[in-house]
Parts: sequence; C-alpha cells; structure tokens
Amino acid sequence: MKGLCLLGVLLLAEGILHTAAKQFRDVMSHGRSSSHVRSHKKLHGWSPDQNQWNEKLYPFWEKGDPRWNDCWRGGKVVARLTSDSPALVGSNVTFAVNLQFPRCQKEDNDSNIVYDRICRNDSSDFSNEYVYNWTEWIDDCGWEICTSNNTHNVFPDGRPFPHHPGWRRRNFVYLFHTAGQYYQKTGGSSAIVSINTTNITLGKQMMVVSVYRRGHRTYVPVATASGIYVVTDQIPLYVNLSQKNDRNASDSVFIKDSPITFDVKIHDPSHYLNNSAISYEWDYGDGSGSFISNSPISTHTYTLQGNFSLNLTVQATIPVPCEPATPTPPLPTSPGATTQNSTSTANKTELTTPAITTKPPSNLDSPTSTGVMEDTPDGGCHIYRYGHYKTTISIVEGILQVNVIQMTSVQMTVAQGENSLVDFVVTCQGSLPTDACTIVSDPTCQVSQNVVCDPVEVTDQCLLTIRRAFNEPGTYCVNITLGDDTSQALASALISVNGAPGSSSRTVEGVLITSGFLVAFLIFVTLLLHKRYKEYKPIERSAEQVENREGLNVYFNNVKAVLFPGNNERDPLLKTKPGIV
Repeated sequence: MKGLCLLGVLLLAEGILHTAAKQFRDVMSHGRSSSHVRSHKKLHGWSPDQNQWNEKLYPFWEKGDPRWNDCWRGGKVVARLTSDSPALVGSNVTFAVNLQFPRCQKEDNDSNIVYDRICRNDSSDFSNEYVYNWTEWIDDCGWEICTSNNTHNVFPDGRPFPHHPGWRRRNFVYLFHTAGQYYQKTGGSSAIVSINTTNITLGKQMMVVSVYRRGHRTYVPVATASGIYVVTDQIPLYVNLSQKNDRNASDSVFIKDSPITFDVKIHDPSHYLNNSAISYEWDYGDGSGSFISNSPISTHTYTLQGNFSLNLTVQATIPVPCEPATPTPPLPTSPGATTQNSTSTANKTELTTPAITTKPPSNLDSPTSTGVMEDTPDGGCHIYRYGHYKTTISIVEGILQVNVIQMTSVQMTVAQGENSLVDFVVTCQGSLPTDACTIVSDPTCQVSQNVVCDPVEVTDQCLLTIRRAFNEPGTYCVNITLGDDTSQALASALISVNGAPGSSSRTVEGVLITSGFLVAFLIFVTLLLHKRYKEYKPIERSAEQVENREGLNVYFNNVKAVLFPGNNERDPLLKTKPGIV
C-alpha cells in the first residue's frame, strides 16, 4: 500500500514538473496570446513551439524585469529586425537582425565586443580594451572539449550547436518565432533567416526574435524585437510614371500630346517569378482600348485634357511541380446514365480542385490569384497569380518644345558700360510659359557662371525676347528654360562673344552644342532650376541702344534631339527678327 502511495506521489510530482516546464510558445510570445490554439502547416527546417525550453540555461525575463538593466556592460543593446515583406505566397521572405551596441562599443574581427577608441572623449573611462572577450573564455578548450560543456554549446531545446568552421565567432544565439514554430541559430552581431511562404497563412503575420549572448555559466538575454510581415496571393508591384518636360511627376499631373512612360516594378526579392511568363494588360482610361504586352515598360500619349483612370493587370504563369494523379472513382451507373467524367486523358492530371482548364481565365476585369494547377503542352504544370494597379491621372496643356529662333548682339554706349548684350528670341509650342530661366555656363556646360529666373507674361503668342549680358569675350553655354505650373522645356546653344568690350565690331557666333555636353549638363540644369529665382529687368528698347547689324555673324542650332528624342521635327530655319515682347 505504501508503495502504491509512493508511486502516486512520484507520478503526481512528475506531472507537476512537466506542467510547470516552459515551452517555446510561453517564452517567445512575450506577453502576446500564444498561437497554440491555431493550427499551422509545417515550415521547412522549423520546429513546433510546443517543445520545452531550458529556462535554467536560457533564463526568461518578462518586459520590465529589472535584470534587463544589467544584462550588458555599458548600456543597452538594441535589436533591429527588418524583412523584405510583402511576399507572394510560394516565394521566400527574408528577415535580418542587426545588433546596435551602446556608444563607443563595436565588434572586432574575432567577434569580441571592444571599446572604440576613436569615439573616446574626456568623460570616457575605458579601463579595459574589451567589453566582452569571448575568445579568452574559450581559448583553453577546443571544440571536442568545449562541446562537452553544455552551458555553451546547446540551444534552448537541447540540440547541440552546429560545428561551423568559425564557431568561436558565434557568440550570440538568435531565436526566431512565427506561425507556431521556431528557428534557432548562432551568429555574430547580425543574423539572417529566410522562410518559404508556401505553408504560411495569407495576411499579416508576426515575427519575434530573442537574442542571447554567451555567458560564463548561462546565456544571457540582451534584446528582443518583433515585426509584422505580409504574405499575399496578389503580386506586389508599383508603377513609376514619368514624362519629359513634366515638372513634378509625383503630383499625377501630366502633359497632353507628350508620351508618358509607365515602368512596372514587381517586388520579388527572392526571384520566385524568374521562370514565370508575365504579361501586362493596360487600360489607359481614354477609350483607346486594352493593350497587352510582355514588357514591363509601356508608353502612351493622351490627346485630350481631363482626368483618366489607369488600370493595370499583371498575370504571372508560374511553373510548379505536378501533383500525383488522383484516380477518379467510378460513378454509379443506371439506365440512361453516362460515365463521361470518369476517365482522364494522358495529357491532363486530374486534381481534387474543380474546374481545371488549360487556358487562363477569360474574365480579366478583376481576376483574383488562383492556385489551380494546370497542365502545359510540355507536360509540366503551372499556376496563375495576378497583381493589380489603379490610379487616376490628370492631363493638362503643357510646354512641349522651346526654340531659339534668333540671336542678336545689341550695341551699348560707353556711358552704359562695357558689358556685351545679346538678345535671344525664343518661341515655344504648347501652353504659354509663366517663368523663364537662363543659365550661362562655361563651354563644357558644367560650371555655371550666372543664373537668372523671373516670371514672364505672355498673353497671346509664345514669342519673347530674353536679353543677357556677357562681361567678357569668350565662349559660353547658354540654356534657356520656359516653364509653367506643370511643365518646363529647354533649348540650348553654344555662343562665342568676340571683340574688345565696347567695340562696335563685337560679334556673337552660335554653334551646335554636342550631345555629350548637353547630357552632362542636364542634371546640373535640373538642380539649378529649383533654386530661388533671381531678378532681371524686363527687356525694353532704349533710344540710346542701336542694333549693330553690320558685320554680325550668327551660326547656331537648337539642341532638342538629346532632351527630346521622340521629336523628329527638324530645327527651324533662321528667321527675321520679330518684335520684342
């Protein structure tokens, strides 16, 4: 009888201990509701969080526990958790953890934590070079001896550390937890882990990571982090819209009669779709119909003003392994009944999924991603995934082109100074400009010498004269930009000012700017035009100013082909000078 009682007590004690033992789900939940009530599909290489946690070797501290204040010398370690989410189901999602050490601490080449002498100031007192010298701790033992010491060579579930060639440099233990499962690995001050999302439930998921450092007898928790990641059956994508002469592409306002470029960017960091056939179906919303292409880049020109709804559907045909054929049970026969559906063909695998076809769904107005597997002519199988993009854009009038049709040297009297004035007669196509900028640079079009911007008033015809002063003889790169609220266009010329200052024989010659100069200058011009406008006086004729038409040689060409390769119109011929606006 006593023996039975003793046995009952031992069984009860064992049951109590087993109940009290912590599991991974208890430790890794960090106060959140555990996921044991939900069923999860197995993740490759991960373990169920019902496994027991060795709390003696890996102590667990709740948030707010004062022991967190002393877990690291010299401050607090912060774990930064990032991911490349969102992830298309079937692809891999990757997580990266980087440890941020307290000020003046860093990891050396042996993965020891040392003080950074460079950031030392007067208040710093580094009595020792090391914060943690783990190399010294394990120098007295090799792998065979150290592995017998379970304190330093096993994970919380009791599994031994893998024998990596650089095991001495792996002094942190990283424990990842998601979808009711965990993954554990050793590393230095950073760690990366990837998961295949095939068995992860669609939607938002939580990833939690706990980081432990090597201690003399136990591992010590130093940081925790968590983050949301998303698994979706819709192809993640965005579209970059751009247009030449458009002043601000981010405002979704573009110019009429000028091509807009649509560049589709699919978010696929794990290259899951590399072997997929991808098609793009566009509806530009202007009644031009649907356009299907295999290229992620498309162009379209709107010929009417207004607001238009742009719709894009991306379809990916993804090759996948075929599932084993499932024999279809014979249907019960009766008089007048047939058994047409009880057979299968050699080139089609019968699956449990109904309505299997060999063609993509014809309803592409609002298709949804589908996991239906289909046979292909080459004997393989594939599934369809879809992505969608929709936005509204506004089309307005804009400045399409700027032409410099004439350059004239203006004679100045001695009393007016020794500067040489040049009139640039400019026309434009499209809407009327509201501002004009001229940028005078060196002959290479790279070093700016003078920038003048000012509002202009053009009420009827886009024809105006811009007068610029040149202090010294020489060769100059001149860029004239006309703009309005939504657009801007540029014309360029390389001019040569000859003769002594104030001389009546001073001439101006204009030549074509090479494409190399202009391409190099394009970025520079864009930066300068965003600076604050400088004032210049409106052009007015003075009785003291006389045009010197004799001996003036003007040779110039407008440079449009570099900035506007889609415009095949030839440069206009030199015209007689119109009246000054």
